Amino acid sequence: MISVYSISALILAYLFGSIPTAVWIGQAFYGIDIREYGSGNAGATNTFRVLGKKAGIPVMLIDILKGWTATNLAYFIPISLVGHHNSIAFTNYELALGITAVMGHLFPIFAGFRGGKGIATLFGMVLAVHLQAALLCVFVFILVLLITRYVSLGSILAGFMYPIAVIFIFPVYIKSVVIYGMCMCILILVTHQKNIERLLKGKESKVNLFKKKTA
Repeated sequence: MISVYSISALILAYLFGSIPTAVWIGQAFYGIDIREYGSGNAGATNTFRVLGKKAGIPVMLIDILKGWTATNLAYFIPISLVGHHNSIAFTNYELALGITAVMGHLFPIFAGFRGGKGIATLFGMVLAVHLQAALLCVFVFILVLLITRYVSLGSILAGFMYPIAVIFIFPVYIKSVVIYGMCMCILILVTHQKNIERLLKGKESKVNLFKKKTA
């Protein structure tokens, strides 16, 4: 049901998602616009690549928090409008709010609508909607990152693990959750097209996880 509460929540979700964490941290602490370096994206992966883990980790955590916070705005909408917190209607509201936050990250009003790829914000959304699937995605991301040192590859494979998790490992019988998982895979493919091309050509940059970034 459309109401002033749901519209306000959607606007807030978009604004949360629009916080350009990578841009602001890059400008405040390093004097650069992260979008002018590396892949040109204002996200955690490019921040890791260009500025290292001291900047990349905070950007990633805040971007995750954006998605988690936006999705949980559903709890502030009256139950009479969204239904019980375990209902299909409530889950659909969570998904709508999370997707709106991701759109805010992709097209942030606070940064000229030039954002990142939305993986960390997507994860924050998944964390709020399905904790077990989210933790499995984290495991896959960390494992791939440690083995390959490719943040992009870890993000892609972790994203693809979500629909597998909700269909086969932790079965969910709410169709919108499954459909969202499949759409998420399509979004990942679209936003990571250049990364995939570089991975296939062996030209994708790796992150240095254990050594200090040198000048």
